[in-house]
Parts: sequence; structure tokens; C-alpha cells
Amino acid sequence: MEDDPDSMIERYTREEMGKIWSDEYRFRKQLEVELAVCRAWGSRGVIPKADLDTILEKADFDIDRLYEIEKVTRHETVSLIEAVSEKVGPASRWMHIGLTSSDVLDTSFALQVREASDLLLEGLTRLRKAVGEKALEHKDTICIGRTHGVHAEPTTFGLKLLVWHEELGRDIERLERAREAMRVGKISGTVGTWAFVDPEVEEEALGHLGLRVPNVANQVIQRDRYAEFMAALAIVACTFDKMALEIRHLQRTEVGEAAEPFRKGQKGSSAMPHKRNPVICENVCGLARVVRGNLQVALENVALWHERDISHSSAERVIFPDSCIIVDYLTHRLIGVISDLDVDPDRMLANLEMTKGAIFSQRVLLALVESGMRREDAYPIVQNAAHTAISQGTDFREEIRKDATVKERIGKELDGLLDYGYFIRHRDVAFRRAGLLG
Repeated sequence: MEDDPDSMIERYTREEMGKIWSDEYRFRKQLEVELAVCRAWGSRGVIPKADLDTILEKADFDIDRLYEIEKVTRHETVSLIEAVSEKVGPASRWMHIGLTSSDVLDTSFALQVREASDLLLEGLTRLRKAVGEKALEHKDTICIGRTHGVHAEPTTFGLKLLVWHEELGRDIERLERAREAMRVGKISGTVGTWAFVDPEVEEEALGHLGLRVPNVANQVIQRDRYAEFMAALAIVACTFDKMALEIRHLQRTEVGEAAEPFRKGQKGSSAMPHKRNPVICENVCGLARVVRGNLQVALENVALWHERDISHSSAERVIFPDSCIIVDYLTHRLIGVISDLDVDPDRMLANLEMTKGAIFSQRVLLALVESGMRREDAYPIVQNAAHTAISQGTDFREEIRKDATVKERIGKELDGLLDYGYFIRHRDVAFRRAGLLG
């Protein structure tokens, strides 16, 4: 990664992704759709070659002039056509033949989403690579695994990260499928019946744009596709939330096993100089909620009146740019966090010993069962030793050795059972399955 992850955030989020969702870029994409349709009409001889050449050469607009026209027309598609017509001249009469506004708006929106998806997929791929590299680095770094927030049994920090690596892989696959679902245009008129535009024109125009043709549509591209895309983003946000929440937990003073990077000159608190707060990860968790909330809006946009109403449009102009920009932003924030994650293996070992061997309880239990004891008889023996050690601050290994039944049945093999390495001996299997080990 680059030396300065903050500059990377600036470039990827505010320039590339932000540009895709700007007003002028949106209108440029709409003009691309209009010109693709003109090409399709021109190939059929409907638009004379000279006029088509003029349209393709001169079609342009000034965004400020477009805004001026829109103040009068109160209609953005009409304003675009009028602004372009001023540049093109008489040949512009051939533009927008047989089309309705939604043909242009929805088809151009598909182009925007496609480009936004490509940026998101690029970032997610880089994040997954960073997580995979960090997982390999800590493949053998033993730490305590926790269930219900309570010490369970040993794992490795690499396996913890490997879970994220695999989930990010599924996130990428989901987003790729959602990108494909959104890669659909529509050039079929007011209620989708091709009344004033030939179906072949739709096919050719969408072909020029690299979009697929729907089998059937009404006035709009159906919003279940949009909901699927937003769902993919929401699940990505859930993964980010999961990762950031774990790092926040590990950075707590009482745990101290890992922490997000703390840059030179950074201040943790205006009042307390000792503070080193997980502000990036808290930022991730907070913004993930926004993306998840936006999914609800997309789901509600699926149901529209009859062949179309406009209740979806205003909401989509908020939730799509916001969600794409947020996910892009969080992706690159997390690349910086993961790449420079501050990991403390010594603290992990210290925490592993916090319960003084109580985490060996299952291994001792199973050894007693294998010796011929009934499980319901062996369980209380091990449980009493573990709870005594935890409550009195003694060592489980010593407490379990005091039990006469344990001495009789597994006394000779007990020392060999109390080995942390036993729990993580198969760790390479997961890394091989994930394709990170040969």
C-alpha cells in the first residue's frame, strides 16, 4: 500500500467515486445514452448520415446553461435535450426519438452503477489481499478464542483474520452478481411496449453501451435489481462492522491484544493525553449503520404504482451515491487499519494464561470419557476444578491434579493433555482451503 493511507482515502473517495455521482457526470452519462440511440436510428437510415455526424460531433452541453434551462422547464431530461440542441443545431431534432425520460435516466444510472461497482470491487480486492497477508503473518500467533465474550479455547490471530478474508471473498462475489443484475438498460418507451422505438433499436443502443436488454419492462427498470445491489453493499458494510468491532474489542485496555494504527502527531483526547482511541473503527461501525439503513429504502422502492410512479427517484439519488461513497471510504480506511495493525503477541499469551489453565477443561473431560467414565460423571469433576481455580485465583492444572479419580484414570497422561499447541495443530488446513498455503 501507499505510505500515506489518508492520501489514498482522499484520492479514491473524493475524486474517483465522488466524480461518478456528480451532477455533471450524471448528465454526461445521459448524453451517452441519447447518442447510442441516435447511432442505432442512424444505422437504420432514420437519421440521415449528415445529421448523425453533426450530432456525434457537436453534442455537448454547458452545465450552468443546463441549470438555467431547468429553472424554467422543471424537467431535467428536457433541459438536457435543449442544452445539447443549442450546441448541435437543427440536426438535434432527431434526438430523443421514441424515448421517455426513464429510458435515459435508468439506462444512464446503470452506467454509473457499473463504474461505481468497478471501483468498489477494486478496493475490496485490495482489502482482502491485505487481510490475507496479515492472516499469514499471524498464522501461528496463538491467542484465546472467545465465545459470549468469555474465554473459550485457544485459536490463532491468523485464523481470526482468515475468517474475515473468506467473508470478504463472498462479499466480492455478491457485489459482482449485483453489478451484473444492474447491468441492464431500457429503451422501450413510456410503458415499455416499444410503441415508438423498435426493439432492435433498443438492442443495438444497449449494445453500444455494454448493457444487457431486459426481456420485458414497463416505464422503468425494475427496482428489485436496485434492491439487490443495495443489499450487497449492506452486507459489505456488515462485514466491515464485524471487523472494526473486533478490533475495538481487542484494543480495550483490559484486552490490549491489537489496536488500529496511531499516527505520528495524533491525539487521542483533548483532555487525557494517555488516550489512544479506536476512532477509525468506531467511524466504520457508525457509517455501516447508514448503509444498512439505506437498504430499507431500496426495498421499499421495489413496489411502485402500476407501470411507474416517481416515489423512488428522489430516494435513489441519496442512497446510491451515499452508500457507494461510504463503502468506498470505509474500504480504504480499513486497508490502512489492517496493513498497519498493531498486534501484541505477548499480551495475547498473557491473556491466554489469565484463567490459569481452565481452558484445558474440555481436553481433560474428553480424556476422562475415553478412559471409560460416563460424561455426566466426568463433567462435574472438571467443572468443579475449573470454577475453583477461577474463583480462588489458583491454577486449574493443580486443582485437577488433586482429584483422586483424575489421578487414577489419566494421571500419567495429564501433563501431555495440558498443551496449547494441541488446539491449533490443524490451522494450516484452513489456510490451504482458503488458497493461502500451497
